[in-house]
Amino acid sequence: MTPADFHLLFEYNAWANHRVVEACRPLASDQFTRDLGSSFASIRDTLAHIFAAEQIWLSRWRSQSPAAMPAAATQDLASLSAGFARVDPEILAYVSGLAPTDLERVLEYRNLSGKPMAEPLWQTLQHLGNHGTYHRGQVITMLRQLGAKAVQTDLILFYRERAKSAAA
Repeated sequence: MTPADFHLLFEYNAWANHRVVEACRPLASDQFTRDLGSSFASIRDTLAHIFAAEQIWLSRWRSQSPAAMPAAATQDLASLSAGFARVDPEILAYVSGLAPTDLERVLEYRNLSGKPMAEPLWQTLQHLGNHGTYHRGQVITMLRQLGAKAVQTDLILFYRERAKSAAA
């Protein structure tokens, strides 16, 4: 993959995050925080995990090693929405500044347990794109469990919307 490919991946990621957050707006507070027995108990906790991962990986790419995940219990949909609106463009700006040679650079950081880690930058970029897709799928399932309207976040839908918008 090239830096341009990663930029497109994170444009999709931001688009999909926005769609999922918007799908959650009609939920009552108790629905948003209800334990549905998923990897993360509630829709709120799952969205908070996606958001926290984006913050953490962006920090790592900037040569920082956060020691903990932000607390999900203090996050409501408005703060998560604002957080995504802030961090998604930061990720896009970071990726926009990459040169092809940067992708092979070994990223050294400490994981949340303090263990030293090292991977090529491109692998961590791919990981974050995949990570968001996985957990957004869980949110979609939880929306369906609650009887709420689910949204599609398929990559091909993103491409189709971009093509339609470019043609207009």
